[in-house]
Amino acid sequence: MKMMTMLPATLLESKILAELPHQAKEAILRAAEVRKTSPKEFVIHAASPATHLYLLASGRAKFYRLSHNGVELLLRWLVPGDAFGIASLLNEPLNYMGTAETVEDSEFYVWSHAALRGLLKEYPQLADNSLRVALLYLAEFVRRHAGLLTKTAEQRLANTLLKLGDDAGNAHHGGVQVDITNEQLSSLADVSPFTASRLLSRWERLGAIEKKRGKVLIHAPEKLLAS
Repeated sequence: MKMMTMLPATLLESKILAELPHQAKEAILRAAEVRKTSPKEFVIHAASPATHLYLLASGRAKFYRLSHNGVELLLRWLVPGDAFGIASLLNEPLNYMGTAETVEDSEFYVWSHAALRGLLKEYPQLADNSLRVALLYLAEFVRRHAGLLTKTAEQRLANTLLKLGDDAGNAHHGGVQVDITNEQLSSLADVSPFTASRLLSRWERLGAIEKKRGKVLIHAPEKLLAS
């Protein structure tokens, strides 16, 4: 275990630690192992035993399942403050629901199942928070499913891009920059890569966005909503 002198604000404000006193948050975080990873490194694998809880401190990761023909079905874009592997808190853990893979240099705070069971006894709020996080993820998947039935591909892509801008965007000269590829964005929005490319090109011509390799700069979000 690595001792830390300063704890990132993104971790202290994570939903997994909500409503806990500051000292309790620090104690829980200091009980974690800190792991640094490189891009394209697997953190957990779908269907393997949920032995650890992970909290992303810096960097980005994608959380996905593979289809029967090997296509990545992107479930969530993980950003600092996001927790995953919540099944590891159970007395008898289930398997991980998806695979987490880093897309850039990242750092995680990691707790083993045994450590978590001890923390739950000392900080019962941690169990409530974990359930809340799991339900928030479920609500997100429900919204995506409802969007498939009630929204156009253009609306789904615009909403997904704007949400990424809010959750994971970086302030940039002229707008908000989201680091994501066309393929990843199309998977999150449940549209085909061809449709995503066509819509992004149209929005770029309208001046709503600027597309670069692996990046989207949102210039005028109101134009995305108007479209």
